[in-house]
Amino acid sequence: MVLDNTYDARPVQQETAVGAGAQVLVLSLLGSAFGMGTAGWLTGLAFAFATWAVLSRALHRSRLPSFGPANRVTLGRAVLVGGVTALVADSFRSAPPVSLLVGLTAVALILDGVDGRVARRTGTSSPLGARFDMEVDAFLILVLSVYVAMDLGPWVLLIGGMRYGFVAAARLWPWLTAPLPPSTARKTVAALQGVLLLLAGADLLPRTANAGVVLLALGLLVWSFGRDVLGLRRTTRLRDGARADALRELVAQ
Repeated sequence: MVLDNTYDARPVQQETAVGAGAQVLVLSLLGSAFGMGTAGWLTGLAFAFATWAVLSRALHRSRLPSFGPANRVTLGRAVLVGGVTALVADSFRSAPPVSLLVGLTAVALILDGVDGRVARRTGTSSPLGARFDMEVDAFLILVLSVYVAMDLGPWVLLIGGMRYGFVAAARLWPWLTAPLPPSTARKTVAALQGVLLLLAGADLLPRTANAGVVLLALGLLVWSFGRDVLGLRRTTRLRDGARADALRELVAQ
């Protein structure tokens, strides 16, 4: 019996290419709508290329037979996040229409609750899909924190950079890479980050109120990360202690 170990990555690769094309289309529409500058174009195109390259490599390594409907929703969100990224980059030159920025971000945040449900209902959940969803969320929060920081100060960047700081810390302390148990509180805090940053960036409240909203978001995030770090540390110590006890019993025999 001969096993077929071949894997045709072209179908899923074509979908990532469509996503990159959609990103260019969104950038073109934004450019024609308010005359986006060079910084916005370059940042948006860089985001499109990076998303296509990283996602294509991840899909090839995971050997998924199809892209799946949930990943298509997440890819659509990534396209919207690319548009938001371009607008924020261009805002260093001139302020973009707040309604446009808020509209794109709001749709991206709403769709964040869709891809997971689609994955569960269609039975297409996968580690790659979960990671793709998480990375899109994290980058959107980073971009929004950059936008809000232009008004409230660089301390807001702590919100967008906390997840990436956690990833960097895990390289020094591998115990941080241990899987975390499911947590409704963690998911709620993560979802609130985008909503609260969008509220602060929508220019609807006085500056002092915006600062209070962002401080609330930062406080919730510090609590969530702190709880997870302490939990991982406690689990690691218990596991290491159990291994040490088992080794002592083995030596004593």
